[in-house]
Amino acid sequence: MENNRIIPLRDHPDYLETAADWFSQKWGIPARVYRKSIQACIAKRYGVPQWYLFLDGKQAVAAGAGVIENDFHDRPDLSPNLCALFVEERCRNQGIARSILDFARKDFGRMGFQKLYLVTDHTSFYERCGWEFLTLATDAGGASERVYAAPTL
Repeated sequence: MENNRIIPLRDHPDYLETAADWFSQKWGIPARVYRKSIQACIAKRYGVPQWYLFLDGKQAVAAGAGVIENDFHDRPDLSPNLCALFVEERCRNQGIARSILDFARKDFGRMGFQKLYLVTDHTSFYERCGWEFLTLATDAGGASERVYAAPTL
């Protein structure tokens, strides 16, 4: 996959609508929710929130992720949270998800953050990518979920 690139949306406001619609389609959350967070990312530039897209050689969105304050759990002290990581099926098993994870960890390391957190049930994948189980948290519906942490790079 030649000419692939990861773009921080703070540097590419022209992708705002594309990204909001893409994340909405992948996660079933209204595009306006993503739009508001991405607009905050563009306006603030550094810190939380941040959003990233992986563009393939044809500049189509192949994957993406965000970093927000809290991914809908009861542990606001565990922040910021990587969220919404998704890779298009046609692009899976090529290291793209790990590339996005590492990009976000490096980006937040440059901003002075020490750790990133996430909630997931894809435990073995994130463990292979350098994330470690930290604790359990409760989501908005009362269900228990696993919280992972990774140092920034």
